[in-house]
Amino acid sequence: MPNGRAVLLLRRLSTGDSKLKNLNINQSANKETVTNPVCLNKDFNTSKRLTTFGNNLGAVKLTRSYSENIIRISNSNIDCNKAEMPKHSNKLITEKSPYLLQHAHNPVQWYPWCEEAIQKAKKENKLIFLSVGYSTCHWCHVMEKESFENEDVAKVMNEYYINIKVDREERPDIDRVYMLFVMATTGSGGWPMSVFLTPDLKPVTGGTYFPPEDRWGRPGFKNILLSLAKKWRENNSQFVEASQNIMEALQKISISTDSDSTPLVPGETTWNKCVRRYISLYEPHFGGFGLAPKFPQASIFNFLFHYYARDKSDPEGKKCLDMCLYTLTKIAKGGIHDHVSSGFARYSVDNDWHVPHFEKMLYDQAQLIVAYTDAYLATKEEFYADVVHDIIKYVNRDLRHESGGYYSAEDADSYPHKDASHKKEGAFCVWEYDELKCLLDDKKINEISYFDIFCDYFSVEEGGNISPESDPHGELTNKNVLIIYGSKEDTMSKFSISSEQFDEVITYCINILYEERQKRPRPHLDTKMLCSWNGLIIAGLAQAGQGLGEKSFVDDAIKTANFIKTHLYDSSNKTLIHSCYRAEDGSVAQITEPIKGFLDDYAFLIKGLLDLYEASLDLQWLNWARELQYKQNELFWDNEKGGYFTCSTEDNTVVLRLKEDQDGAEPSGNSVACHNLQRLAAYADKSAAPEGGELERDLAKRLLLAFARRLEDSPTALPAMMSALMFYNDSPTQVLISGGCADPRTLELVRAVRTRLVAGRVLAVADPAADSPAVLSWIRSSGDVPTAYVCRRYACSLPVTDVKQLESLLDEPAKPPPQENSS
Repeated sequence: MPNGRAVLLLRRLSTGDSKLKNLNINQSANKETVTNPVCLNKDFNTSKRLTTFGNNLGAVKLTRSYSENIIRISNSNIDCNKAEMPKHSNKLITEKSPYLLQHAHNPVQWYPWCEEAIQKAKKENKLIFLSVGYSTCHWCHVMEKESFENEDVAKVMNEYYINIKVDREERPDIDRVYMLFVMATTGSGGWPMSVFLTPDLKPVTGGTYFPPEDRWGRPGFKNILLSLAKKWRENNSQFVEASQNIMEALQKISISTDSDSTPLVPGETTWNKCVRRYISLYEPHFGGFGLAPKFPQASIFNFLFHYYARDKSDPEGKKCLDMCLYTLTKIAKGGIHDHVSSGFARYSVDNDWHVPHFEKMLYDQAQLIVAYTDAYLATKEEFYADVVHDIIKYVNRDLRHESGGYYSAEDADSYPHKDASHKKEGAFCVWEYDELKCLLDDKKINEISYFDIFCDYFSVEEGGNISPESDPHGELTNKNVLIIYGSKEDTMSKFSISSEQFDEVITYCINILYEERQKRPRPHLDTKMLCSWNGLIIAGLAQAGQGLGEKSFVDDAIKTANFIKTHLYDSSNKTLIHSCYRAEDGSVAQITEPIKGFLDDYAFLIKGLLDLYEASLDLQWLNWARELQYKQNELFWDNEKGGYFTCSTEDNTVVLRLKEDQDGAEPSGNSVACHNLQRLAAYADKSAAPEGGELERDLAKRLLLAFARRLEDSPTALPAMMSALMFYNDSPTQVLISGGCADPRTLELVRAVRTRLVAGRVLAVADPAADSPAVLSWIRSSGDVPTAYVCRRYACSLPVTDVKQLESLLDEPAKPPPQENSS
């Protein structure tokens, strides 16, 4: 996504264009103003699923909702409580995306994004109404209920428009293009995204959520439809000319990463600036970087842990560690952490990590596994290892297909009870005081009720523990979201119980609540399986398996890698497929024309495979990663400016190719790719052959040059790429071991590497009984004794055979002598 300066220029262009102003549908319909009702994501400078973007971000105060506190779900929702024969069906009925299927029985004549719909718009000379969202989006459900299920609104849509529905997780390329337009012309963005296009797919106007009638300073959706249809009939040339102006501006930005690229790769000054910025942003009471809404931004943790690991004696490095550990502890104790069913919600609406937006995303679980594993490696505190086990228990129990793929998300909304006709946000997760008392009060220890101990530890209150500021419309009145404000020791002291007794009480209570929760209607499960997010979970499982010494985690990662190779990989042309789906019978299904992989699919999977090689020492995963990197370069690399586009040139319905320049809820594909290139180079033998590693090193350099100005001007925009920048300047820490993988002495050396937080680590083992990476071609054992070398800045230590010697070498600072820039 183009940076903030670019968006600001586009904003100025759009507000200065009289034709665009005449088509603007976001002018206030009245003086009543409230917070934007859209679903959020920490991206686009501050947010991708965020309330607003751009210069208004700092002033926005997030509230839970202000429309209906409940959502009536019609027959269009695939997990509806009350089954009835649908009155309507549309073109979405044959799709596999859970989000599209939710709209398959709307009276709106929806099409998926397809050539048929586009050609129909051209033939009938109609505007296209494009609606983009995702299946667990709260406000997408609201707009569906209010407008898309409304027969009168649907009649207008069907008469005057060709209506296309897109799952943003299924087609991120389309979502990014039109979200950039919405941000540029309105100054805000989010989901649902509503955009009006000419038949040749150029946007003319748009926004996010629109109420059915004029209210809250927003024009009513039906009025918008009628007004734009009238203007299109009377003077469609005005639409075409206005959209052409904005498209030309977007095109100029999309083809250039940075017109002011520097000739040198940035150096230490740049990442030190980034660290100091995070120190200034750090919120000392509950951790995190900034105030509510609070997202667990895993890319920031990865960068700060990397900075600390480069030199563990550096004072600023220790500050980075402290910020990470305190924040991760507060997140784990907070309500954003599901203390009953495990896993983490996407963000909290308050400063305490207390009241979450209850939806759970696979990509968050995957990245938090890595963050808590790093916390464990840095401290060896079992608290962090327990959180890793907790997350993996959740994803394996609730998000995994039996074949090894992982589903995308669980919804925030669910029915409060089995006979309910309305869904409520958080209904599956929250507790009333009397409900807990009934479940827990009959069990005692030392004449003390388990209920009293539980309520003290998890801050349960009789009138509910959610402040009005976090629930301004009373949606969670009298409800409790479990949070730990104190400590285990505080509760033990208050009730004079031992540690063992405390553990017994809390474990018993959690088990009771878990069983009770299973009686409630479950939230909707998005069973779409994405290559990119499965790549992230492979990386998380592989790193956790190494750091915690859990072979079962590595086995899970292997199963998922094999799943991708079976269901999301086309071996005939060595390309990836973006998504597959769970069919009604539980099998893995695919759509008629599978969606081809995007940059994130390649970059995230390659990362996962590199981690899986280090966890399993099975060369097939490294070889597949290298093969996929060649294909990624072919499909997405910008030969003129450097860096990777998010999509290839193969789909001519995508009107712009963009480059992501923001690490948000997920790291950008360019940031991850920069790491991958350097790791692949470190496994090569530095020969002149194409596979010698020089190509990967050169591409990493060109990528960093392409984003140099962005890194220097907005250092906190790309924390994952900032980590890759340190990796480039430091060079990798190559740990090369010669010895049989069945030899316990070899495994002890490997274990010493895996159980340490080592900056820029690349681990390879030369097993005489198996093939090995090219970098190991010169490595020899000392007789029949397994031997290790530690190489930094392409100079290797003397060989060592003793674990203690290896540990001493690994603990040496990774950072080189001070330098400003490197060429």
